[in-house]
Amino acid sequence: MFLNFIIIILVLILAYSIIPTYIYKFNHKLLNQDNKKEKSFYLTFDDGPSVEYTSSLLDLLKEHDVRATFFVVASFAKSNPSIIKRMKDEGHIIGLHSFEHRNALYQSRNYTKCDFKKSMEIMNELGVEVKYFRPPWGHFNINTVFEIKKYNLKTVLWDVMAEDWEGKTTSKVIAKKLIDRSKSGDIICLHDGRGKNEAPSRTIEALGVVLPIWKGKGYEFLTVEDRYE
Repeated sequence: MFLNFIIIILVLILAYSIIPTYIYKFNHKLLNQDNKKEKSFYLTFDDGPSVEYTSSLLDLLKEHDVRATFFVVASFAKSNPSIIKRMKDEGHIIGLHSFEHRNALYQSRNYTKCDFKKSMEIMNELGVEVKYFRPPWGHFNINTVFEIKKYNLKTVLWDVMAEDWEGKTTSKVIAKKLIDRSKSGDIICLHDGRGKNEAPSRTIEALGVVLPIWKGKGYEFLTVEDRYE
Protein backbone atom coordinates (compact mmCIF):
# COMPACT_ATOMS: atom_id res chain seq x y z
CA MET A 1 0.00 0.00 0.00
CA PHE A 2 2.80 2.40 0.93
CA LEU A 3 4.69 1.50 -2.24
CA ASN A 4 1.62 2.26 -4.34
CA PHE A 5 1.34 5.65 -2.64
CA ILE A 6 4.98 6.44 -3.41
CA ILE A 7 4.50 5.42 -7.05
CA ILE A 8 1.45 7.69 -7.38
CA ILE A 9 3.36 10.63 -5.88
CA LEU A 10 6.27 10.10 -8.27
CA VAL A 11 3.93 9.91 -11.27
CA LEU A 12 2.25 13.16 -10.18
CA ILE A 13 5.61 14.90 -9.82
CA LEU A 14 6.67 13.68 -13.26
CA ALA A 15 3.42 14.87 -14.83
CA TYR A 16 3.37 18.20 -12.99
CA SER A 17 6.89 19.45 -13.54
CA ILE A 18 9.58 17.11 -14.79
CA ILE A 19 7.89 16.09 -18.05
CA PRO A 20 6.96 19.69 -19.05
CA THR A 21 10.54 20.77 -18.32
CA TYR A 22 12.08 18.11 -20.54
CA ILE A 23 9.56 18.69 -23.31
CA TYR A 24 10.57 22.37 -23.49
CA LYS A 25 14.27 21.52 -23.39
CA PHE A 26 13.87 18.91 -26.10
CA ASN A 27 11.87 21.30 -28.27
CA HIS A 28 14.54 23.97 -27.86
CA LYS A 29 17.21 21.62 -29.20
CA LEU A 30 14.98 20.23 -31.93
CA LEU A 31 13.24 23.34 -33.25
CA ASN A 32 15.76 26.12 -32.84
CA GLN A 33 18.59 24.80 -34.98
CA ASP A 34 17.13 26.29 -38.16
CA ASN A 35 16.93 29.79 -36.64
CA LYS A 36 20.65 30.11 -36.07
CA LYS A 37 22.45 32.80 -38.04
CA GLU A 38 26.04 32.18 -39.05
CA LYS A 39 28.83 34.23 -37.46
CA SER A 40 26.59 35.40 -34.63
CA PHE A 41 26.04 35.01 -30.92
CA TYR A 42 23.02 35.81 -28.79
CA LEU A 43 24.17 37.09 -25.41
CA THR A 44 21.57 36.75 -22.68
CA PHE A 45 21.76 37.68 -19.01
CA ASP A 46 19.65 36.36 -16.12
CA ASP A 47 18.91 37.26 -12.50
CA GLY A 48 19.24 41.06 -12.67
CA PRO A 49 18.99 43.92 -12.70
CA SER A 50 21.56 44.44 -9.98
CA VAL A 51 22.67 47.76 -8.50
CA GLU A 52 26.15 46.36 -8.02
CA TYR A 53 26.79 44.88 -11.46
CA THR A 54 24.28 45.61 -14.23
CA SER A 55 25.38 49.18 -14.89
CA SER A 56 29.00 48.05 -15.26
CA LEU A 57 27.88 45.34 -17.66
CA LEU A 58 25.91 47.89 -19.68
CA ASP A 59 29.01 50.08 -19.83
CA LEU A 60 31.01 47.17 -21.25
CA LEU A 61 28.35 46.28 -23.82
CA LYS A 62 28.13 49.91 -24.91
CA GLU A 63 31.91 50.12 -25.23
CA HIS A 64 31.90 47.18 -27.63
CA ASP A 65 28.66 48.14 -29.40
CA VAL A 66 26.94 44.92 -28.34
CA ARG A 67 23.20 44.45 -27.93
CA ALA A 68 21.97 41.72 -25.59
CA THR A 69 18.84 40.29 -24.02
CA PHE A 70 18.18 40.64 -20.30
CA PHE A 71 15.84 38.22 -18.56
CA VAL A 72 15.03 40.23 -15.48
CA VAL A 73 13.56 39.26 -12.12
CA ALA A 74 10.50 41.51 -11.89
CA SER A 75 10.91 42.35 -8.19
CA PHE A 76 14.49 43.47 -8.89
CA ALA A 77 13.35 45.45 -11.92
CA LYS A 78 10.80 47.29 -9.79
CA SER A 79 13.61 48.37 -7.44
CA ASN A 80 15.84 49.52 -10.31
CA PRO A 81 13.69 51.42 -12.84
CA SER A 82 16.60 53.59 -14.02
CA ILE A 83 18.56 50.49 -15.07
CA ILE A 84 15.55 49.15 -16.96
CA LYS A 85 15.22 52.49 -18.72
CA ARG A 86 18.87 52.42 -19.68
CA MET A 87 18.51 48.91 -21.11
CA LYS A 88 15.64 50.13 -23.28
CA ASP A 89 17.40 53.32 -24.32
CA GLU A 90 20.53 51.43 -25.39
CA GLY A 91 18.64 48.95 -27.55
CA HIS A 92 18.68 45.84 -25.41
CA ILE A 93 15.73 43.45 -25.24
CA ILE A 94 14.10 42.85 -21.86
CA GLY A 95 12.45 39.53 -21.11
CA LEU A 96 10.97 38.04 -17.95
CA HIS A 97 12.72 35.68 -15.53
CA SER A 98 9.90 35.35 -12.95
CA PHE A 99 8.84 37.58 -10.07
CA GLU A 100 11.28 36.44 -7.36
CA HIS A 101 13.34 33.61 -8.88
CA ARG A 102 11.67 30.57 -7.36
CA ASN A 103 11.98 27.13 -8.91
CA ALA A 104 8.79 26.17 -10.79
CA LEU A 105 9.29 22.50 -9.88
CA TYR A 106 8.06 23.24 -6.36
CA GLN A 107 5.45 25.95 -6.92
CA SER A 108 1.68 25.59 -6.70
CA ARG A 109 -0.87 26.65 -9.29
CA ASN A 110 -1.82 29.75 -7.29
CA TYR A 111 1.79 30.81 -6.77
CA THR A 112 2.60 30.38 -10.46
CA LYS A 113 -0.46 32.39 -11.47
CA CYS A 114 0.42 35.21 -9.04
CA ASP A 115 4.06 35.13 -10.14
CA PHE A 116 3.14 35.90 -13.74
CA LYS A 117 0.43 38.40 -12.83
CA LYS A 118 2.69 40.45 -10.55
CA SER A 119 5.57 40.25 -13.00
CA MET A 120 3.55 41.44 -15.97
CA GLU A 121 2.02 44.28 -13.96
CA ILE A 122 5.46 45.49 -12.89
CA MET A 123 6.89 45.28 -16.40
CA ASN A 124 3.91 47.19 -17.79
CA GLU A 125 4.44 49.89 -15.16
CA LEU A 126 8.07 50.13 -16.28
CA GLY A 127 6.99 50.52 -19.90
CA VAL A 128 8.36 47.16 -21.02
CA GLU A 129 6.36 45.06 -23.46
CA VAL A 130 7.41 41.56 -22.49
CA LYS A 131 7.52 39.04 -25.32
CA TYR A 132 10.09 36.55 -24.02
CA PHE A 133 10.30 34.36 -20.94
CA ARG A 134 13.03 32.25 -19.40
CA PRO A 135 12.11 30.25 -16.28
CA PRO A 136 14.58 30.09 -13.37
CA TRP A 137 16.86 27.07 -13.81
CA GLY A 138 14.97 26.30 -17.02
CA HIS A 139 12.26 24.52 -15.02
CA PHE A 140 8.56 24.46 -15.86
CA ASN A 141 5.39 23.07 -14.38
CA ILE A 142 2.01 22.54 -16.02
CA ASN A 143 0.78 25.90 -14.79
CA THR A 144 3.89 27.65 -16.13
CA VAL A 145 2.95 26.35 -19.56
CA PHE A 146 -0.59 27.70 -19.16
CA GLU A 147 0.61 31.15 -18.08
CA ILE A 148 3.12 31.35 -20.93
CA LYS A 149 0.28 30.79 -23.39
CA LYS A 150 -2.04 33.15 -21.51
CA TYR A 151 0.41 36.05 -21.86
CA ASN A 152 1.50 35.03 -25.36
CA LEU A 153 5.16 34.71 -24.37
CA LYS A 154 7.94 33.03 -26.32
CA THR A 155 10.09 30.75 -24.18
CA VAL A 156 13.83 31.18 -24.64
CA LEU A 157 16.26 28.66 -23.17
CA TRP A 158 19.98 28.50 -24.05
CA ASP A 159 22.69 26.59 -25.87
CA VAL A 160 25.72 27.52 -23.75
CA MET A 161 26.41 28.14 -20.06
CA ALA A 162 29.73 28.87 -18.38
CA GLU A 163 28.71 28.18 -14.75
CA ASP A 164 29.51 31.82 -14.05
CA TRP A 165 27.40 31.80 -10.88
CA GLU A 166 29.76 29.45 -9.04
CA GLY A 167 31.57 30.95 -6.06
CA LYS A 168 34.94 29.31 -6.73
CA THR A 169 35.20 29.97 -10.45
CA THR A 170 37.42 32.68 -11.94
CA SER A 171 37.09 35.11 -14.83
CA LYS A 172 39.75 33.12 -16.71
CA VAL A 173 37.78 29.90 -16.34
CA ILE A 174 34.58 31.62 -17.48
CA ALA A 175 36.33 33.14 -20.49
CA LYS A 176 37.83 29.77 -21.49
CA LYS A 177 34.44 28.03 -21.20
CA LEU A 178 32.81 30.69 -23.36
CA ILE A 179 35.44 30.40 -26.07
CA ASP A 180 35.59 26.59 -25.97
CA ARG A 181 31.84 25.92 -25.79
CA SER A 182 30.27 28.59 -27.98
CA LYS A 183 29.45 27.86 -31.62
CA SER A 184 28.10 30.21 -34.24
CA GLY A 185 24.42 30.97 -33.67
CA ASP A 186 24.36 29.90 -30.01
CA ILE A 187 22.27 31.51 -27.29
CA ILE A 188 24.69 32.14 -24.42
CA CYS A 189 23.32 32.36 -20.87
CA LEU A 190 25.24 34.45 -18.33
CA HIS A 191 24.26 36.29 -15.14
CA ASP A 192 24.30 39.93 -14.08
CA GLY A 193 22.75 39.31 -10.65
CA ARG A 194 22.84 36.89 -7.74
CA GLY A 195 25.57 34.23 -7.72
CA LYS A 196 28.13 33.48 -5.01
CA ASN A 197 31.05 35.66 -3.89
CA GLU A 198 30.32 38.57 -6.25
CA ALA A 199 30.03 36.18 -9.19
CA PRO A 200 28.72 38.73 -11.75
CA SER A 201 31.91 40.79 -11.40
CA ARG A 202 33.88 37.81 -12.75
CA THR A 203 31.42 37.43 -15.61
CA ILE A 204 31.94 41.06 -16.61
CA GLU A 205 35.70 40.65 -16.39
CA ALA A 206 35.55 37.53 -18.56
CA LEU A 207 33.46 39.31 -21.18
CA GLY A 208 35.99 42.12 -21.24
CA VAL A 209 38.45 39.52 -22.55
CA VAL A 210 36.15 37.48 -24.77
CA LEU A 211 34.18 40.19 -26.58
CA PRO A 212 37.22 41.65 -28.41
CA ILE A 213 38.29 38.13 -29.43
CA TRP A 214 34.86 37.31 -30.85
CA LYS A 215 34.52 40.66 -32.58
CA GLY A 216 38.01 40.26 -34.02
CA LYS A 217 36.82 37.01 -35.61
CA GLY A 218 33.88 38.78 -37.21
CA TYR A 219 31.05 37.70 -34.94
CA GLU A 220 28.01 39.94 -34.57
CA PHE A 221 25.84 40.06 -31.46
CA LEU A 222 22.11 39.77 -31.90
CA THR A 223 19.13 39.74 -29.56
CA VAL A 224 16.51 37.02 -29.22
CA GLU A 225 14.18 39.34 -31.10
CA ASP A 226 16.46 38.99 -34.12
CA ARG A 227 16.26 35.24 -33.78
CA TYR A 228 12.57 34.71 -33.15
CA GLU A 229 10.79 37.58 -34.89
